[in-house]
Amino acid sequence: MRPIQLIILVVALGAAVVAAMLAMKMTGGNTQTDVVAVAPNIPAEEVLVASRQVAMGGTVSTDALVWRPWPTSGMNDAFIRRSNRPEALTELSGMLARTPILDGEPIREVNLVRTDRGFLSAILPKGMRAVAVRVNAASTAGGFILPNDRIDVILTTQSQSGASGATQAVSEILLSNIRVLAIDQATDDPENKKTVVANDTATLELTPEQSQLIIQAQQLGSISLALRSIADANEPESDAKARKGINIVKFGNSTRVTASQ
Repeated sequence: MRPIQLIILVVALGAAVVAAMLAMKMTGGNTQTDVVAVAPNIPAEEVLVASRQVAMGGTVSTDALVWRPWPTSGMNDAFIRRSNRPEALTELSGMLARTPILDGEPIREVNLVRTDRGFLSAILPKGMRAVAVRVNAASTAGGFILPNDRIDVILTTQSQSGASGATQAVSEILLSNIRVLAIDQATDDPENKKTVVANDTATLELTPEQSQLIIQAQQLGSISLALRSIADANEPESDAKARKGINIVKFGNSTRVTASQ
């Protein structure tokens, strides 16, 4: 082999080695290390929650309850903890819900009532009364008023003008934003099959003063219920203490009749 050929061969081998080294460096530089984020360890404790939705008046069966972990930072004293009451799931099974319970909502025993007690008296807030008024489909928004809806109570009476003695109907809103407890003898359907049509009565949640007023109003005229929007549910109810009676118009003269008369 001539010297010139040997030199070319050595240069070629050197170039190949340099190229291989550069390739290895480039490949090693592009290697990325995957970073796995470690989830923080949040302290939790098992509490009793609803495994499905339970309507007001619905039976809280065993399959409607389940133990689930709950962050201790968001723990409430009313929650039922497994560490304190391990048998609570079976103890509370069969009770009725005072209020609607959402899926995943922690169970509070104050929202449950035993079946050996009167249900309607159990769901009434302290100091309130359940009063039935005579109604029919026509006086309950065509039958679309259902338990747990909010309504206005309208009284219609017959008045006589002083000059001609002609009789005319006069209506006034007696109470506003009142909750309906039941239609006839049906409360909020546990299976959400709301197909109740009023035939005889609607049971309303009232204060003692409102109860006196509504009972007296039924003796003076006819009662109609006007359905309110669900957006009005959080509005305050009318002040029954400010309304101490009912206006009765006879022969053009207005008379205020109070509950004691």
